[in-house]
Amino acid sequence: MQKHLIVVAHPVEDSFTMSLTRAYVGELIRAGHDVRVHDLYRMGFDPVLSARELIDGNDVHIRMVDVLVAQEDVLAADVVTAIYPLWWMSMPAMMKGYIDRVFSRGFAYEAEQGKVRGLLSGRRAAVVTVSGAPLAALVQDGRWQAMELLQDTHIFRAAGFELVGHLHIDEVGPALAPSTAAADLARVREFVRGHFASVHAA
Repeated sequence: MQKHLIVVAHPVEDSFTMSLTRAYVGELIRAGHDVRVHDLYRMGFDPVLSARELIDGNDVHIRMVDVLVAQEDVLAADVVTAIYPLWWMSMPAMMKGYIDRVFSRGFAYEAEQGKVRGLLSGRRAAVVTVSGAPLAALVQDGRWQAMELLQDTHIFRAAGFELVGHLHIDEVGPALAPSTAAADLARVREFVRGHFASVHAA
């Protein structure tokens, strides 16, 4: 059994992003894993990094309670999965604020003379993103590669995680056909099965 922390950011509870999250979590539970979910909007996470946190954040006694709890859950997890829509080819402000506050210097990384050393090694990470634009179009004009560099590499790999996979669900919009939605949900479940073996397997 592995311990999974799922961090998801979408303001609409019945959005397709949240449906994908429920499918992801459900598949992990069916496989026998221990799952904790941080639904940032529903839990009222404060994404604003304060001046006090920025200046004194290396001192564990200064860190806010919500950040300490979030960091404890990251440390307790074998796998951290971030799930969010791509808005302007980036994560929502809520998720970025979570990264800013939780993946802080002294916790997620150290930096000296321009070199970053990740402090969260020994853990794995996965990313699930959603966009309205077709993935092929994003790849063709370089937006996808830029996103991967800035988010997958600069955040998760730089913090020391082994990134096991990035699943992207594209062409999601209000007119999403039920058959397409079902296929996308199946892709999420297959992603979980492919990367995180069932503890019930013989």
